[in-house]
Amino acid sequence: MLEIRTGFHRTFWVANAMELFERLAYYGQATVLSIFLRDHLKFTEIEAGQLSSIFGGLIYLLPIFAGTIADKYGFRKAFSIAFSLLAIGYFLIGSVGMDGFSSFYAGLPLFSTMAVILVLTALGGSFIKPAVLGTVAVTSKPETKSLGYAVYYWIVNIGGALGPLVAYFVRDMVGIQFVYVVSAISCALMLLVNLFFYKEVQDDARDRSESIGTKLKNMFVVLGNAKFMVFLLIFSLYWIMFWQIFIIVPYYITDFIDKDAPFEIIQSADAWGIIALQLVVNRLTKNFSPRKAIILGFIVSSLSWLVIGLHPTLWTIIAGLVVFSIGEMTQAPRYYEYISDIAPNGQQGLYQGYAFLPVAIAWGIGGTFGGWLYVTFAKNSPNPDTVWYSLFAVGILATVFMAIYNFVVSRQEANQA
Repeated sequence: MLEIRTGFHRTFWVANAMELFERLAYYGQATVLSIFLRDHLKFTEIEAGQLSSIFGGLIYLLPIFAGTIADKYGFRKAFSIAFSLLAIGYFLIGSVGMDGFSSFYAGLPLFSTMAVILVLTALGGSFIKPAVLGTVAVTSKPETKSLGYAVYYWIVNIGGALGPLVAYFVRDMVGIQFVYVVSAISCALMLLVNLFFYKEVQDDARDRSESIGTKLKNMFVVLGNAKFMVFLLIFSLYWIMFWQIFIIVPYYITDFIDKDAPFEIIQSADAWGIIALQLVVNRLTKNFSPRKAIILGFIVSSLSWLVIGLHPTLWTIIAGLVVFSIGEMTQAPRYYEYISDIAPNGQQGLYQGYAFLPVAIAWGIGGTFGGWLYVTFAKNSPNPDTVWYSLFAVGILATVFMAIYNFVVSRQEANQA
């Protein structure tokens, strides 16, 4: 009955439900990761940024490989691998900060230990996105594809909003390390949902007889698509901005505004904005081409840092993050739609895996960059507000490059036509 009313396959909703709880787990721990590493495990801001870069970079880089595996063996098996490793990994991260496990980690170098655990967790998380987005691509009809990705991104941000809220109450009541236990439990429950409720979707274009060697070779064939690679590299600048919500924002709040402020809830303003407005914005911008919607989203998100920088308070940070969310919800669903449109038949998982290359680059650079930016322009500066104008400059640079890309590609398409 749900399929008849909405036009989406039942499996579409099961996959998105699992994505919701995975995002709850991810963003719950992501909002506290910088503070957990700095204040609880006593790493410096630079070291905490490096560890964040390892985790965030790999969890979004490895989907390129994971998407290839998902195309070959199916999305259901990809979900099983993902939730098993995530449940184990999140628990291990939290256990490093628990008194009862101190003897287990005694004598081990703390930085290296955390790095290994974060790599394991990232490997699990890398299978989620290709499996979910591959399911959305296969179960959406051409006339509902734009809405399908908007629904996906809306559900993602419900998890992104609830995760920080849960993290705040867990941190306040039982301790910051137990946020990771809650994330582990959430992923373990989704493993059961996958095993009992997810039905493997049939993609007629997917050639299961194709060898894994051929599938892996296709990974490198995509790298030869220069136009696609340039598009992804430009997009990485946008995500460098985005990840500072989880790096610079909590540092700035606790160091310059109110050390007892619920920074997890404040960070979630971006997600709440998307929950409230995603479907409305999708309707208002549905007649925009994907690339034009992306440029508009870049412009709006860049302006958010000016909102904060002009007068940094808890309320202007919240307002700025809502502005950022409007730009994000304008471009993000259309980004996945654009990549789905240009993906060859049978390679939806692979191309949707590459969709996260910009996020991987941004996390890989953004964690260390954010730590350096904060120390240089906020912590060791007489004018800490400068850090917000630096992020605005990154956004404007991304917007200019994307506008140039759109101009060149539009000219090529016109000539071909």
